[in-house]
Amino acid sequence: VLAVIRFLLGVAESVVMPAMLVFLSHWFTKKERSKANTFLFLGNPITVLWMSVLSGYLVEAFGWRGMFIIEGIPAIIWAAIWWFVFVDRPADAKWLTEKEKKDIEAALAAEQTNIQEIKNYSEAFRSRKVLSLSFIHFFWNIGMYGFIMWLPSILKSASGLGIVATGWLSAAPYLLAVPMMLGASWYSDKFLNRKIIVLLFLGLGAICFIGSFTVGASNFWLSYVLLMVAGGAMYTPYGPFFAAIPEMIPRNVMAGAMAFIVSFGALGSFVGSWIVGYLNGLTGGPGASYIFMGGALVLAVFLTSVTAFTSTTSSLSKAQAY
Repeated sequence: VLAVIRFLLGVAESVVMPAMLVFLSHWFTKKERSKANTFLFLGNPITVLWMSVLSGYLVEAFGWRGMFIIEGIPAIIWAAIWWFVFVDRPADAKWLTEKEKKDIEAALAAEQTNIQEIKNYSEAFRSRKVLSLSFIHFFWNIGMYGFIMWLPSILKSASGLGIVATGWLSAAPYLLAVPMMLGASWYSDKFLNRKIIVLLFLGLGAICFIGSFTVGASNFWLSYVLLMVAGGAMYTPYGPFFAAIPEMIPRNVMAGAMAFIVSFGALGSFVGSWIVGYLNGLTGGPGASYIFMGGALVLAVFLTSVTAFTSTTSSLSKAQAY
């Protein structure tokens, strides 16, 4: 039952996240988009940061079912606030002047001038660039969500500490992720170089994952530090990665392409969470799951290295070229 619920959660995430990213692309230009995306994605590590600690206390006080209910309530409250406060586009915003609305819309339209329109979603989904970004996100999220879902269990098994102490240890990667994400998004927007950020930090995450596995139980604290850096590094490129998509894909198909890419990531998160748990149970330890997550990150790094993070008039215009 829990596996089905987790799958349905992934389905819901595959709808919400692309909608949020498309929403931000309606409001922020390329000089701001990476930072805007990063503030959206910061909600994840910041929430996991303090919830990693709080969840241990909630489990002890209310049990795991009570913890799930308590942690789900804020999302329901926020959904109601969102419905009444936010509008889709600058043209719909009552707090902007007419000149401000036109200036924002004109700046966003100007960014599309070098990207030739695609006739339909089918053509976009067959393009090399969309498929490459989708598989990067898939393998990236195998490592990312395998890490998120199973880090407490891996640390508890390796350290022998209690659930509260494990919660404190589990919080460190998310604390590290915050300044790394902010710094990377600033660099990405200032120099408009998305690819180098994604490549650098996914590569760092893969190296630290492999290093943590290599050190193993012989030095728990060194292994833990490497694992902490791996977690922070995996979070870091989300803002620049999704800022690149509106700069490569024309607006008439961007929503569908964004959903396609995010859906591949959601599938990767399900695969990563499930297989890491399966490997831990099968082998009785985290070694095999380390190799699996590290290998997935290496594949993501390779795909990033051969994918052009550029906006051209021809790269997406004719799917038959691929």
